[in-house]
Amino acid sequence: MIESLDGSVALVTGGARRVGAAIARRLHAAGASVLVHYRDSDADANALVAQLNGTRAKSAASVKAELLAPIAPRALVSAALDTFGRLDILVNNASSFFPVAIGAVEASHWEELVGSNLRAPLFICQEAAPHLAKSEGCILNIVDIHAERPLKGYPVYSIAKGGLAAMTRSLALELAPKVRVNGVSPGAIAWPEDGQFDPAERERIVATTPLARIGSPEDIAQAVHFLACATYVTGQIIAVDGGRSVFL
Repeated sequence: MIESLDGSVALVTGGARRVGAAIARRLHAAGASVLVHYRDSDADANALVAQLNGTRAKSAASVKAELLAPIAPRALVSAALDTFGRLDILVNNASSFFPVAIGAVEASHWEELVGSNLRAPLFICQEAAPHLAKSEGCILNIVDIHAERPLKGYPVYSIAKGGLAAMTRSLALELAPKVRVNGVSPGAIAWPEDGQFDPAERERIVATTPLARIGSPEDIAQAVHFLACATYVTGQIIAVDGGRSVFL
């Protein structure tokens, strides 16, 4: 049984591919209308929206935006309101992920990693909060187990996700009692497509995961769906990592 989200509207950032698309599909299958945000993945976004609308007419739409642009938060929230008339669920999923060593960090690295993983989610939350309060809705932030246990070689990324974890807990206080704010921290779910982890490193990560396998985007989507429906849960960050954060 899938707990119903009938009548609700969800905005999923970075929702055209991979984990974001799995979240969009899961929330849509539960009855939500979905606004899929994307930056460059036009074809993927169009295909996903067509698929969802094929299942339920006029239940999905897309919006293209560069999240680092100052206008983006208002544009995204306005798109949800203009298209569906309300906003109940905000999923901050979009994220940049790449290594940069101390000694080589430049302002552009900071702007990209902190901008996508922390600054943009904060300002989107701020823009969405009054509308979420009207429907007693919720915010779901996709954090990372490395927010708590930094990943060597990725200091700026780890700092950004650490900030997102703190933001999740802070906003749970600031926006209560009308808006719930929770997070999901993935472990090894979908390997980066740019080959950041070589085969030996992938084997090591699986070997240090108690469930001895990587997860799937659907595992993250399931946790997001649970938190969207869990009306007495706020300020929590659930690790979906096969137990790896216990081992580290």
